[in-house]
Amino acid sequence: MKKIIAIDGHAATGKSSQAKKIANFFGYNYIDTGAMYRAVTYYCIISDLLSEPINVRTIIERLNKINIEFKISNKSQIILLNGNDVEPFIRKMDVAENVSKIAGIPEVRSFLVKIQRQIAIKNNVVMDGRDIGTVVFPNAKNKFFLTASLEIRAKRRFEELKSSNETIIYSKVLENVKIRDYEDSSRLVSPLKPAKDAIIVETSNLTENEVFERLISLING
Repeated sequence: MKKIIAIDGHAATGKSSQAKKIANFFGYNYIDTGAMYRAVTYYCIISDLLSEPINVRTIIERLNKINIEFKISNKSQIILLNGNDVEPFIRKMDVAENVSKIAGIPEVRSFLVKIQRQIAIKNNVVMDGRDIGTVVFPNAKNKFFLTASLEIRAKRRFEELKSSNETIIYSKVLENVKIRDYEDSSRLVSPLKPAKDAIIVETSNLTENEVFERLISLING
């Protein structure tokens, strides 16, 4: 297994942005595990598997029909679902509203954790998500947990969605972030929490560059 930098944290704390910058800084591979759960969620949406009540058994049976890969396109990383670029679709609100439900299915987590570990066998990686330091790579040397206030995180996510021309209102985004916090933290399998040896970084009052510089200094320290 190669070198691993694990970055966990709540939704909209800037995990992905920091992980990308750190991977570029060190020349490591960046793996957005949240995108992997979003891709499975998107698959369930387009396959009509999320009608209430969710048919968990069918979702589990369909996992062997799902292939997830990462690819570099125009110097940016995109995620492929069964060979198709789904990056624009997995960031939309319908996926955000359902991803915690899919991520709470133990078999889905096992399926994706296996892929994540396979990637790290041959590559130095910076991996961000919810359980990287606690479950996927508990022995990683560098573990960080990013957090920020609910309101600031909701504002960040709101601005992100607006930039992609989505018709969205702040109150809906705030409620979604609040629900995801609860669902991520209270699930029985791999709940969102800092690893015991993770360094917690509060990003509410820091700029993106300030967070990056702090993380780099901690890694190099």
